[in-house]
Amino acid sequence: MSDFKKEIVIKNKRATFDYEILETWMAGIVLYGTEIKALRMGKASLVDCYCYMDRGELYIRGMNIAEYRWGTYNNHIPKRDRKLLLNRKELNKIQRALQDKGLTVVGIRMFINDRGLAKVMIGLARGRKNFDKRDYIKEKDARREMDRAMKR
Repeated sequence: MSDFKKEIVIKNKRATFDYEILETWMAGIVLYGTEIKALRMGKASLVDCYCYMDRGELYIRGMNIAEYRWGTYNNHIPKRDRKLLLNRKELNKIQRALQDKGLTVVGIRMFINDRGLAKVMIGLARGRKNFDKRDYIKEKDARREMDRAMKR
């Protein structure tokens, strides 16, 4: 039982660096039995994941949930596309936003809520240029320095 963590939060730190997040949504995610067990062990990664629309449904691609250690022949495919659960109004809004050039939907954070359900936070994002990334790093360093100065 030492493999299990109390609070599971998997973050995509790369998303906030590479993209400017314009709007966020909380979505449920359809998982198989061994996927939720591996997720509860913290064996997942959101690096390089993005969402796409297919026949009015939203799917996430590139999310890696490692195989469950004690899974047998019933084990899942680690990098399969997974369906996201949102209401129709949110799906329509995302579909309209994805038609704009330069916008994409990326996975930001995944966690298990109080009821034991897996949720993923997705965000409508616009890619940053290299000079934007440098400005972002400068702002972050300045904020960190100001916080250090305030604590003294």
